[in-house]
Amino acid sequence: MQKASSFFSNLKCRECGQLYPKQAIHVCDFDFGPLEAAYDYAAIQSVLTRKLIESRPQTMWRYRELLPIDGEPTVGTQVGFTPLVKADRLAEALGIRELFIKNDTVNYPTLSFKDRVVSVALSRARELGFEVVACASTGNLANSVAANAASAGLKSYVLIPADLEQGKVLGSLVYGTQVIGIQGAYDQVNRLCSEIAGKYGWGFVNVNLRPYYAEGSKTMGFEIVEQLGWKLPEHTVVPMASGSLLTKIHKAYSEFVQLGLVGETPYKIYGAQATGCAPISHAMKRGSDLVKPVSSPKTIAKSLAIGTPADGYYAIHSMRKTGGTTEDCTDEEIVEGIRMLAEYAGIFAETAGGVTVACAKKLIASGAIPANGSAVLCITGHGLKTQEAIQGKCGSPRIINPSLREFEDQIYQPDSRSAAHSSTSV
Repeated sequence: MQKASSFFSNLKCRECGQLYPKQAIHVCDFDFGPLEAAYDYAAIQSVLTRKLIESRPQTMWRYRELLPIDGEPTVGTQVGFTPLVKADRLAEALGIRELFIKNDTVNYPTLSFKDRVVSVALSRARELGFEVVACASTGNLANSVAANAASAGLKSYVLIPADLEQGKVLGSLVYGTQVIGIQGAYDQVNRLCSEIAGKYGWGFVNVNLRPYYAEGSKTMGFEIVEQLGWKLPEHTVVPMASGSLLTKIHKAYSEFVQLGLVGETPYKIYGAQATGCAPISHAMKRGSDLVKPVSSPKTIAKSLAIGTPADGYYAIHSMRKTGGTTEDCTDEEIVEGIRMLAEYAGIFAETAGGVTVACAKKLIASGAIPANGSAVLCITGHGLKTQEAIQGKCGSPRIINPSLREFEDQIYQPDSRSAAHSSTSV
């Protein structure tokens, strides 16, 4: 097989197009624009076919020619290819003809889409010779770096806001990583990580390794297209923190069209945020691409609480280019979204999933997503990580003694016909 390095050619500035070597760098020297992976698409098109993809193991690495590593993946080789669930009952509840859930609540190994980005970042970190890896995180990324670094034998540090949900804190500590809680918001954590990366030369997946890390998100988009029978979805709703996931799903759809793997049909991409930290949504609604920072995020959706989103500008342009838009939702609507997804689709999502469902409901109700259309909702993390958000809001168990009479008196009163049938059945 042709080496991946012959397909992944350079790093390239998103703003000026300046090319850079494939090193641990993430900002252009000329205009400070972000760097991203560039590929030789002609070379990829000559080898990558639907048949080849389908012949490979059902992981995200079936699309390896479109991921920025030089050799075979060495971390997270079983990540990805999560279910695309047709959710008819939820579609009816939300008022849309057809609905699919891209369910990354069951991603391996830490139950969030961050396993995609980390498997790419750490595979590349090993190629570049890093022995210590780290991240700034609102929780899910910390869990994934801790788990994947442990499996790869890499020393790791994860820096998080000190007030994160306990499920996410424990979900990092258990892997033996160094968990550092910072008294401050995510943006302050991220600033500190940039300083540490500059001084100590560690491989921070979302700082100096960001061009590699971010590309892992494309695999969610690739899988959606393949799982729909090699068709672009009409409408895709994506939760936004930094905005990176949305931009990379857009890139995934565009790359498949460019390579001739899927026909070019119209599609729209929509962003979802929590009202308590919605800088991208608010900018979009103002008709601006100037994203005003949120200094003190206030939302139960802590995984989305990034007040200065690095990819906000690019997320806005992705939505505009495809004809999509944004919505945001309150904490009460987030809880309702979590419950709707669980009760109508049997999927327990963390708060970011509640944001996606709640915003999709608003987008459908407003007509932005037509009721006669078909949509995919991207659900990015498991609800076991954020149980505090719904504690006391889903009822409580009914307690009885181990007595059939008490069960029938307090819980279930069968009618006479069903009771008679029960007594004669064998």
